[in-house]
Amino acid sequence: MRRRDFLRGTATAAAVTGIAPTFGMKNAGHPNGPLQNKQFNLKYAPHFGMFRNLAGDDPLDQLQFIADEGFTALEDNGMKGKDIALQEKIASKMANLGLTMGVFVAHTIYWSEPGLAGGNKDQLKELLGEIEESVEVAKRVNAKWMTVVPGHIDPRQDMGYQTAHVVEALRRASEILEPHDLVMVLEPLNFRDHPGLFLSKAGQAYQVCRAVDSPSCKILFDIYHQQIHEGNLIPNIDLAWDEIGYFQCGDNPGRKEPTTGEINYLNVFKHIHDKGFNGIVGMEHGNSKPGAEGEKALLKAYRSVGRWVGETVGQ
Repeated sequence: MRRRDFLRGTATAAAVTGIAPTFGMKNAGHPNGPLQNKQFNLKYAPHFGMFRNLAGDDPLDQLQFIADEGFTALEDNGMKGKDIALQEKIASKMANLGLTMGVFVAHTIYWSEPGLAGGNKDQLKELLGEIEESVEVAKRVNAKWMTVVPGHIDPRQDMGYQTAHVVEALRRASEILEPHDLVMVLEPLNFRDHPGLFLSKAGQAYQVCRAVDSPSCKILFDIYHQQIHEGNLIPNIDLAWDEIGYFQCGDNPGRKEPTTGEINYLNVFKHIHDKGFNGIVGMEHGNSKPGAEGEKALLKAYRSVGRWVGETVGQ
């Protein structure tokens, strides 16, 4: 029996439990009034600061705001760097609101010098140590997913050797994560914003995940990055589907909220939902307008391309 099949049969999904969220709370920051318990049918995950003008600077108040607005998840790339006491407060508040924790960045990313693709033993040791640390963070904040980016290419080695180095490093990392039912998600990044990185295409990430052969190694399909790098979004989502563990979004050009660029997010989100995706869609983008008006525009955008639980297309 392949290791993938054995682990798939024995692993159980981690879940965040807590008190069901209460919506429609009195808060002058809410621009659209009470939502009467409406929730989006996908787990869109804002990040801290996205609604600072409407919700205030306190991260716990921001969590309350996003729950009141119908969101059911949060992601925070910088969670690992936060004070432990703050991590615990965030986790407690999220549990009380029924919010699911999304990704945080698990390790040091080498943006301009050879990363894991170079086969450097010191970098491998560094990665494994940081994955061990990330397990503790994930437990503390009730997270399941963490982002891993293999880093820059090694131009002195053939791509075949580089791929072998990356696969070996990720297998070692998976061995640490598997007993805890945690998942590292590999994010291909586009050539324009991040030139020279090893991982750039959905098919390449699929190949690596197949080779690692672990439930703890999946793809983070960032719709913004993939639109720039290769387009063909829905067919590539279908082809990579079995290895996709997480989505992120942002429109192109500009990496702002959906409806501000060329991507048909109404169709893309509907396709993801119709395929039965029950994971997180991270809102890894900026706001197209500054201040409170920009935050209101963001909410309007998600309500125009998203759907509420129980709502049918056309309502």
